[in-house]
Amino acid sequence: MNSTVRLTLITLALGLSACTVHQPGEYEPLPPIERTPPHPGPAVKPLPGSRPGGQPSAPAAIPKAMPRTSASFAPPPGGASHWDPKLGVYVLEKQPNTFYRQRTYYRWNSGWSWSLSPNGPWQDTDSSGVPGGLGRAFGQ
Repeated sequence: MNSTVRLTLITLALGLSACTVHQPGEYEPLPPIERTPPHPGPAVKPLPGSRPGGQPSAPAAIPKAMPRTSASFAPPPGGASHWDPKLGVYVLEKQPNTFYRQRTYYRWNSGWSWSLSPNGPWQDTDSSGVPGGLGRAFGQ
C-alpha cells in the first residue's frame, strides 16, 4: 500500500513539475504581424444609365443562362440538349418538341408519346405519362 501511495505522489510531483519548467518571462515574443496597405485596385467606370452619384437609375436585368445539365438527372446519351428547370427535362436541340429524362424520351405531336430511343418506336400516352412540368407547359 505504501509503495502505491509513494508511486502516485512521485508521479504527481513529476507531472506538476513539468508545468513549472518555463517561467512566464522566458518565452520569446511573437514577431509583429505585417500589415500591407490596401491595393487601390482597378478604376471602375460607371454603368451606362447611372446617375452622377454612382447609383444606377434602374436595376439592370441580367439574362440568366440556361444550365446545360441537371444536378439530379443525367443528360441524354449522344444528343445535343440543354436542361430546362421549368419543364424538369432535357430539351433536345435537333428534334423539335422532343424531351428526355431518366432514360425515356417524350415527344409532343398533338398529343404525348414516349420511347426509349429518340428515333422511336413511339408509344402513345396522356399527360399523366410525362413529367409534370411537360404536362403543365403544354396545357394537358
